[in-house]
Amino acid sequence: MEITLDILQKVIKKREPNSHKGNFGRVLLIGGNINYGGAIIMAASAAVHAGAGLVTVATNKENLSSLHSVVPEAMFINFFDKVSLTTAISTADAVVVGPGLGTDNRSKEVLEVTLSNISDNQLCIIDGSAITLISENDFLKELIANNKKIIFTPHQMEWQRLSGIPIDKQIDDINLTKTNIAKCYCLILKKHHTTIYHQSGTIDNLTIGGPFMATGGMGDILTGILAAFITQFKESSLDERINAAVYLHSYIAENLSHKYYVTLPTDIIKKIQKTMLKVISEQK
Repeated sequence: MEITLDILQKVIKKREPNSHKGNFGRVLLIGGNINYGGAIIMAASAAVHAGAGLVTVATNKENLSSLHSVVPEAMFINFFDKVSLTTAISTADAVVVGPGLGTDNRSKEVLEVTLSNISDNQLCIIDGSAITLISENDFLKELIANNKKIIFTPHQMEWQRLSGIPIDKQIDDINLTKTNIAKCYCLILKKHHTTIYHQSGTIDNLTIGGPFMATGGMGDILTGILAAFITQFKESSLDERINAAVYLHSYIAENLSHKYYVTLPTDIIKKIQKTMLKVISEQK
C-alpha cells in the first residue's frame, strides 16, 4: 500500500470552537544532551507548530535558555531530576525519548527511568540515541518487551543495530517476527521512500521526499509532528494519524525542494501551520 495526499484531508480537522489546550494532547519530549540540544529543541518546535496542546521538554539544564528562546511555548524540566521526570511522564498522553539524548551513562539512566515509568496505555515514540542504547542493553529491551504502544522511528543504521538485520536486507519483508521488537505497535523505517510497519500491515511513502531531506535534524522534526498528530487527531485511527504525520513531513519538504537545493528541518517547521491550514480550507 501507498500513502497518498488524501490522508491529510482525512486526519487534519478544523478545531471545535469550544476547545482548550488540554483537548489537543500533552506531549513530553525527552532528550538533548549538552552536545545535542538542537535535536530536542527542533522536535519540540515541530510538535508545537503541528498543534500539540501542551509540550514539555525534559532536557539538560544547559539547554534551557536556548529552548525558551526558540520555543517559548514549551515547558522545561531537568531530565536528571528523576522525581520531576517521573511526574511528567505520568501526566503525558505521549512520550518522545531519544532526540539528541546521547549514549553516555547518564543518558542511559534517563532512558531507564523513562522506560520504567511508561504505562501500558501510554504511547511512546523511541527515536535517535534511545534506539542505539536499547540495541546495546538487554535490560532496556526487557522494559519495552510487552508494551504494544511503542513506536520506533529508526533510520536504517539504527534499525540494523536494534534488529540485527543488515541494511541491504531491509527490504519488503523486514522479518519483524524474527526480532525482539516484534511486539511494538509500529516501526517507521526512515529511508528513501519511508516504510511504515503497522501491526495491521505495511504502507510506503513512495511519491514524495528525496535526497534534499538528507540533513541533520530531519528525523527530529518528524518525531515532533508525529507526537502532535497522535495526541491531537483522535477521531482518526492511530495508524491514520501516523501515516498523516509521515506524509505531511515529506509533503512540506517536497514543496520546499522546488525552491531550495537542501530542505532544512527548520524550514519545514515554518511551513507546518500554513500547510495544515491549507488542508482544512480545502475540505468540503
